[in-house]
Amino acid sequence: MSPVAETEIFDSFDVEELEVLEVSDSVALPPVARAFPIHVPPSWARHEHYARRILHALSRNPDRVVLRWREETVTGAELAARVHAAARTLDALGAGRGTTVAILTETNHPAMLVARYAAHLLGAGTVHVRSHNPRSDAVELPRAVQADMLRESDARFLVCDGAHLARARGLARDLGGRLSLVGADTGGADLAARLDAPPGPHPSPTSGETPPHAPYEPDDRAVVAHTSGSTGRPKGVEQTFRTWNAIVGAFPGSPDPDSPSRMLVALPLSHTVGSMADAVLAEGGRVLLHEGFDAAAVLDAFAAERVTDTYLAVPHLYRLTELARSGGADLSSLRRLVYSGTPASPRRIAEAHRVLGDSLVQLYGSTEAGGISNLTPLDHCEPELLPTVGRPFPWVRLRIADPETGEEVPRGRPGEVCVASPTVMDGYLGDPDTTARVLRDGLLRTGDLGLIDQYGYLRLVGRVGDVVKSGGLKIHPTTVERALLSHPDVANAAVYGVADDDRVERVHATVSLRDGARCTPDLLREHVAELLTPEHAPVEVTFRDDLPLTEHGKPDKAYLRTLAGRKNSLPLR
Repeated sequence: MSPVAETEIFDSFDVEELEVLEVSDSVALPPVARAFPIHVPPSWARHEHYARRILHALSRNPDRVVLRWREETVTGAELAARVHAAARTLDALGAGRGTTVAILTETNHPAMLVARYAAHLLGAGTVHVRSHNPRSDAVELPRAVQADMLRESDARFLVCDGAHLARARGLARDLGGRLSLVGADTGGADLAARLDAPPGPHPSPTSGETPPHAPYEPDDRAVVAHTSGSTGRPKGVEQTFRTWNAIVGAFPGSPDPDSPSRMLVALPLSHTVGSMADAVLAEGGRVLLHEGFDAAAVLDAFAAERVTDTYLAVPHLYRLTELARSGGADLSSLRRLVYSGTPASPRRIAEAHRVLGDSLVQLYGSTEAGGISNLTPLDHCEPELLPTVGRPFPWVRLRIADPETGEEVPRGRPGEVCVASPTVMDGYLGDPDTTARVLRDGLLRTGDLGLIDQYGYLRLVGRVGDVVKSGGLKIHPTTVERALLSHPDVANAAVYGVADDDRVERVHATVSLRDGARCTPDLLREHVAELLTPEHAPVEVTFRDDLPLTEHGKPDKAYLRTLAGRKNSLPLR
């Protein structure tokens, strides 16, 4: 049965027939949670709107712990009360359809969820402005960039915590006073409102009330996500409620209905893992919020909190594997460890599978596309599948096309990966020209180059434009990187093209070795030549203890290319 049909059935109930979120006297809640019961319409149980489903799930088990953050424990009743209070506050300020609520708090503060759910219930959109790095919030964006993000998204409200109060006030001045500041854990600061302010006059506690909400409009803008643009500044990605609901729905629930998921969130809620947390709460599970990735803390949480699910970037998975390899880690509760972000070394993934077991799920996707394909836990048992990024999801239509003509290429030949899916973005914010260029004929052009192999698995070979043309051949750096990473002495590698004085491009590589390794450039060149072709072997291999990284956690190839260019330009002695 479709979600629409199920909603119609629930909406046929008598409007007076409501479920009530009962607050137990034994649960320590703030005054706002005890002020009144919250009525949740039964039609929200399977509503397309993810936030309504979450509130319904909270109403079913009000005493259950649903969030942990620092030393704070939040029950279903308390989280529902916070969302309700926040919705009333934002509603009173004028938030609703056609408006945008911005969020600026410490990493993975519970207010990030509360503010988003409240805004979305009112039909308002949301935007996070702390960072656009999906792997870490350690480096906050400059104030000028944040101000630009607020202007571009036309944000009128900014939710901030005490740690960001000074920055928020500065941003309000930058925007000429059109920004209303809403405090979350800001104490007695003089702001437009508090996110957790007690409600004003309301019906008596015995009658209760339904959380403020607007009619559901699936084509309204729900989220402005950000990804790194070609200039290095954040590029806004628009997602409607229909798209965001599809993204939340794409994360499968617990395989055991009697054992809801317990998800550890160590990456920023403002990006990929945020929708996964929504899915877990909507099914009645628990979300554990960490303020960043720490391999030891993650392993400790697996044991202490009986974590069933988590999501990590590929470098995080490597570090977790190295720490868990020594033994002693309790992984018995772990059911699903999803990883993505950058191409993964098949050798390192095979090692992770040996150490972490049958919980690994590789996800391939992007901010613009959502999830495209995945390697299942069973796929990880087959070494020949590890160089791939799995099969496309059932709801994804995938085409491999010639990057220049857009025509589909024969199976087995490389081309640009193009997808159509309910999770594909609705466009780039304020950039119709780029939107028209990447969204064409109902397909999103991802910019990734790949091919479909004989088993129907997708293999990535590089990026459009990130191709080294050497000796008349097109060499994809990703292919050479994977060959280098397959060598047992190599810990990490970055491959890039460097033009000589004759403007002939050559393949260069910068490599970091494992502790104690004594490999030479010649040995690595021979290794690549044997796995691929002699033309793929880097003409120069440079060793560094650690590869320099961009603010997005990827090897800084532009910097490495600059260093190589300077070296090549030095006069001969």
